Amino acid sequence: MSSSRGLHRLAAATAAATFVLLFVGGLVTSTGSGLAVPDWPLSFGQVFPPMVGGVLFEHGHRLTAALVGCLTLVLALWIAVAEPRPAVRVAGLLAFFAVVLQGVLGGVTVLYKLPLAVSVTHACLAQAFFCLTIVLAIVTGPRWAAQPVKVDSDEPTLAFLAGTTTAVVFGQLVLGALMRHMGAGLAIPDFPLAFGRVLPPFATPLITVHFAHRAGAVAVGLAVGVTAVQVFRHCPELRRTALLAATLVLVQITLGASIIWTRRAVVPTTAHLAVGAALLATCVALTLHAARAARTRISPAPIGFRREVLA
Repeated sequence: MSSSRGLHRLAAATAAATFVLLFVGGLVTSTGSGLAVPDWPLSFGQVFPPMVGGVLFEHGHRLTAALVGCLTLVLALWIAVAEPRPAVRVAGLLAFFAVVLQGVLGGVTVLYKLPLAVSVTHACLAQAFFCLTIVLAIVTGPRWAAQPVKVDSDEPTLAFLAGTTTAVVFGQLVLGALMRHMGAGLAIPDFPLAFGRVLPPFATPLITVHFAHRAGAVAVGLAVGVTAVQVFRHCPELRRTALLAATLVLVQITLGASIIWTRRAVVPTTAHLAVGAALLATCVALTLHAARAARTRISPAPIGFRREVLA
């Protein structure tokens, strides 16, 4: 039990550190500091250069990434040694490979002067890696070891909805990364209208990507809303998580509007990225618990256990 608690704490610490890394990475792009340090893996040929100007954000991002990499390595080794569940061991190994690949992509973005495809892939892999750390933090926790949450429905509808919502949120984050690295954040300069109209003139790729991101926000709001309603109807144990997801959507929309109104000020722009990651993590948690509840219902189990779960 002591080992299990320690493993869970390390997984939770890794997830928290990854969230901080996402925030710091957002600061790098928000402040335009992506090439403040022109070399890699060293910084101006040093391990620790003078932390001034954009170097503070870029090298700070590298230091935070190194911390996350070390935590992930220790976590993956601990899981490989102490974790009996094959799926969890695979997830730990995937997390380690993901963080190594993320570091390499980070270096490529610098050495090749921020190529769009690599920069967007780097941003998307960061979100996927964050999801992996969230999964590991959940499945090593005491709540997961206890009895699965109960869903008062015989169909796995909630798990499907939560999974679909997670996919929609991730797709929206991909659009956000594309818009950010294309420099399309102010391609449509007004909000809630677009050039004073409901539909803007799709004259440039920047406008198209920006408007697609706005449309994606509507899709995310609808998906989270429908999922939250189903959670409140069928799964009281997950109501707080669903309420958190709905709240984060409202905060995210407000931050998105403030980015336009403040002409991409650093604080709302960075917070917008961080809240998007938090929303994705919340949807992952919903999906994980709902899928486990659905699987418990349909998988063979001892009669006594099935009666207890279905009660």
